[in-house]
Amino acid sequence: MEEEIYLEKFTIDSLLNVFGELFSDEVSIAVSNTKEYIYYRPSKRIDLKISAGDPIKKGTITDKAFSTGQKVSEFIDRNVFGIPYHGMAVPYFEGNAIVGCVTAIYPALTEGKSVITVKTLDGWKPIPFADVMFLEVRDRKTYVFTDKFTGVHNKALQQFEYILPRETFIRCHRSFIVNVHHIKEIYPDTHSTFVLEMKNGTSIPVSQSYSSYFRKLLGF
Repeated sequence: MEEEIYLEKFTIDSLLNVFGELFSDEVSIAVSNTKEYIYYRPSKRIDLKISAGDPIKKGTITDKAFSTGQKVSEFIDRNVFGIPYHGMAVPYFEGNAIVGCVTAIYPALTEGKSVITVKTLDGWKPIPFADVMFLEVRDRKTYVFTDKFTGVHNKALQQFEYILPRETFIRCHRSFIVNVHHIKEIYPDTHSTFVLEMKNGTSIPVSQSYSSYFRKLLGF
């Protein structure tokens, strides 16, 4: 019995550490139950000084995920931990009950930035957020589209979820983030999903895993 408990603990601890390694060195990982943190892996770029056993503070990204009962991605100012950060928190369930949360914590290096600088054939081009129509991951590269220009960026799509203003940009698919100001029309598709027609004529799918979240944010 003691051997089984040790094996279970070893497996969980090892899994969490491997899970953390999937993220870049910029990302800290926190895992909590509904009351306190049970695991924390700080990164080289940001450390909120969380320890296992610390209670979940009001106003943290983890607290917001518990309050809403769904994935939350946003900027948190320095009033909570003394350090501003971008984070994504995803609650996990047993049946219909929330039993914990996994949180990814990014440094707020992009606070105040309003452009995406992409690689071109001859150099780099800064694109204002307002001009970005959508971003697409294809062949392990992130492409940034405007109505007249397409460039490549080395950041993963997940990282752009923390960089881009959440009131304008929405993740609608594992391969796409769209600027809602550039959506021309929304059409129903199979299995309660949708297809977005962008102003430049591009059709972009809204996957089933994002459809409820997408509808809620756009209010339809």
